[in-house]
Amino acid sequence: MAEEKAKITGLLNKLYVKDCIEFMRELPEKCIDVIVTSPPYNIGKDYSVYNDDKTRQGYLDWMEKVAVGSKRVLKENGSFFLNVGGKPSDLVIPYDVENRFRRHFILQNDIIWVKSIAITKEDVGKSNGLDHDVLVGHYKPIQSSRFLNNCHENIFHFTKEGKTSLHKLSIGVPYQYKSNIARWGKKQDIRDRGDVWFIPYETIQERRPHPAVFPKKLPLLCVKLHGVKKDMIVYDPFVGIGTTALACLDLKVNYLGTDVDHNYIKIANERIEEIKAQLKL
Repeated sequence: MAEEKAKITGLLNKLYVKDCIEFMRELPEKCIDVIVTSPPYNIGKDYSVYNDDKTRQGYLDWMEKVAVGSKRVLKENGSFFLNVGGKPSDLVIPYDVENRFRRHFILQNDIIWVKSIAITKEDVGKSNGLDHDVLVGHYKPIQSSRFLNNCHENIFHFTKEGKTSLHKLSIGVPYQYKSNIARWGKKQDIRDRGDVWFIPYETIQERRPHPAVFPKKLPLLCVKLHGVKKDMIVYDPFVGIGTTALACLDLKVNYLGTDVDHNYIKIANERIEEIKAQLKL
């Protein structure tokens, strides 16, 4: 036991250029508290090393291997947050992946990540003081007349038994109607955020160094929802340019990350060092 603890301790807070399935085979069993990741969606994204155009069967078989490896290293009360999207002409990709994962995990929550939303004043009501329409967030416009713009993705929350307690109020929001605080017997103005999260992309002018980056707030909310605790370990099997690691730095928790692209890992490490320098200041 002490030997396994020393092994994982020596690996912490680093990113590795390595296949995640191979990497997880080398980890001790039940050593990871939270896995947060967004694997390739198999929709032809232009990654520099990985081929994002496998056969559907080959892609799903690969995802299932990731599920098997993750189950081995995840603690009994751990959480796996899996962000998967599709494309307008193939909307079932996330659900095909989710189905493979459910062979090995329980789907405890299905969170809808809203990237862009349009809210009209007539739909909100006068009590919110909204006197104009609100359109916020970013999306890639769809030119086809057959499909709607895709403004959301899934975040599947898997656990081993479906019984993992969550820290829901750690990511809570104020009550819209303050009378509900007393009505529901609550002592503070904060409620469960629910399973629909609006998380917009940050507006950037320069070209993205990675074709599929999620906002830092996404892993931040996931880890906080599971519950931040001393000595916990968060792992991102497809860490890309290190967004999950940056969230862990904000939360002061240990991280591990893997990616097959050495250039992405290089950029991720540069981002990490930049944040560390800011924290020192």
